[in-house]
Amino acid sequence: MSEIREKRPLHPMLLMLIVLVLCVLVSYIIPAGQYMRITDETTGRLLVVPGSFVFMQRTPATIFSLLTSITRGLQEGADVIFFLFIIGGMFSILNGTGAINVGLASLLKLVKGKEWLLIPVFMILFGCGSAFCGNFEEYLVFVPLMLGICITAGFDSLTAVGIIFIAATAGYGGSITNSFTVGTAQEIAGLPLFSGMGMRVTLFCVLELISITYVLWYARFIKKNPKLGGAYIYDMAYNQNKLIKLERIPSITPRQTLVLTVFGLGMVIAVIGVVRWGFYVDELSGVFLAIGMIGGAVGGLSPTKMCERFLEGIRDMLLPAMMLGLAHSAVMLLKEANVMDTILHSMAETLSALPSGLMACGMFIFHELFNVIVPSGSAQAGITMPLMVPLSDMNGVSRQTAVLAYQLGDAFTNIVAPTGGEILAALAICRVPFGKWLRFLLPLFAIWCMTALVFLAYAGQAGY
Repeated sequence: MSEIREKRPLHPMLLMLIVLVLCVLVSYIIPAGQYMRITDETTGRLLVVPGSFVFMQRTPATIFSLLTSITRGLQEGADVIFFLFIIGGMFSILNGTGAINVGLASLLKLVKGKEWLLIPVFMILFGCGSAFCGNFEEYLVFVPLMLGICITAGFDSLTAVGIIFIAATAGYGGSITNSFTVGTAQEIAGLPLFSGMGMRVTLFCVLELISITYVLWYARFIKKNPKLGGAYIYDMAYNQNKLIKLERIPSITPRQTLVLTVFGLGMVIAVIGVVRWGFYVDELSGVFLAIGMIGGAVGGLSPTKMCERFLEGIRDMLLPAMMLGLAHSAVMLLKEANVMDTILHSMAETLSALPSGLMACGMFIFHELFNVIVPSGSAQAGITMPLMVPLSDMNGVSRQTAVLAYQLGDAFTNIVAPTGGEILAALAICRVPFGKWLRFLLPLFAIWCMTALVFLAYAGQAGY
């Protein structure tokens, strides 16, 4: 613990408060401006009107608006925040039955000595869920499970977060039938839904292969040299209670078998619900709440004990919930100061000055930067694509390539920017500082960006 005190990192909430203060300062530096917006009669989406930007009187944030933005940010992110509470409560109840530990122990015993095999299997599953269905925040449910697996397997908490969210980011970058990003952007661009799939399938496979290779390399390195990992001292201090003593786990009981069956069936229903019935946070929360209640009952917990365990699980999710709310607060401050459209206008003006051969790569960089302040893929499409479509038409870039640049630009900064609430929540669950995550991720981020630029350069030359 003395080593922790010596290297005590910036508290994640303090990091986000600094980001909020920076947003307030930016509102005094960047002029206020606004685009006109119209509602698309077919989709009901609010779209930016190209060429309608005008500067307006400054509306900078104040100290009072900074203070009120915290509660308003929590309200804005309430759906995912309460989703986190349900996840924490469900796992706490199931952990109270002992079934989760026994189940994970059985899995780890099955692959003992070859635990690394779990990494590509899980990453392919998470990557496909993002590439085909647009799953991302839903994966927060798997963070506690993956943390237990990685700590017991001799990896670290950075590996646990990476298995889930690096794979999900690769899936978003190579979106195949992701209706939130590709579907929305192609609809705005007037392209057939999910057209040009061949290029995106290839892109997804390349990004996924790169990502799996990187996480595998890191995990195997850390297993041999645990003290060299960025999360070592934090895992030793905070995550040793996640370690499953494989030799001390008793044989599974009939009740625990029933609990794991309930959990497995519930997860199947959740996956089918997302794919077939359009389940999102509210519906998934209902499924996970049912898993916790039924699992606790068949596991032999009394109603009072289930309530106590549920509240314990919620306490574990308070920090992740606050991080999500503060991320929403930062975006809200920029939006209310009317500087977001000014940033968008300036970037679009810069893009228009680029030669046509560099336009697609410039669009990718533009979306990477803009994604920091508008992390929502569908919202970003509604704001930026109405400007990117005429810009691509004027500069000889195909609309399909413009969509590809948006799709790639919407992906990577989701897990490196402090406004990405989901990654902050995952790191908070694992008690890993954001700075350690950045240091772990930046080499892969650079490789992702180079890969994207190569694909975009090829798409521009080939007339994709």
